Amino acid sequence: MNFLAHLYLSGDNESLRFGNFIGDAVRGNQLARFPEDIQRGIILHRKIDSFTDEHPIFRKHCKLLYPDHGHYSRVILDVIYDYFIASNWSKFHSQTLNEYAAAFYLATKEREHLLPASMERLFALMQKQNWLLQYASLEGLEHILFHMNKRTSFPSQFPQAVTVLKNEEQQMLPDFFIFFDELINYCNNQSI
Repeated sequence: MNFLAHLYLSGDNESLRFGNFIGDAVRGNQLARFPEDIQRGIILHRKIDSFTDEHPIFRKHCKLLYPDHGHYSRVILDVIYDYFIASNWSKFHSQTLNEYAAAFYLATKEREHLLPASMERLFALMQKQNWLLQYASLEGLEHILFHMNKRTSFPSQFPQAVTVLKNEEQQMLPDFFIFFDELINYCNNQSI
């Protein structure tokens, strides 16, 4: 799952949400440098990633992207899943996506001193370009994938994944809702 999914799955706890946001940037031996609530978010992030990577629906969707994107398929699918969440946001949250994003950016700015160095520039760019809101449209998704493509070491053709999405969205979306409902239940049952 990508940023929006991780944030949403943290519920309303801002410290848990912050930890979930920085989860990929924190190595195991760095965990203790964060307050306990943030540690719990980092641990939740890891559990979400493990659940997702092992889920048959996620694996099935990865296969759709694999011929063109190889090992980048999982990364691209994470972003596509954020598109599914953002474009169907009213099914998940009573706040508008714009309000939710603004509240997240503000709360993260207040904890900016705790951001791992590798996340500082990313967060500034994310906020400036309002990635969370961009996920809601195909054009925004394409923009995000274009910028991700520029940061890869190997040819990845991230933006072309939008073509696959356009062709497969009607089949993928019902599967995604089943998967995401199971992931929500999984997160709700975690004692972190």
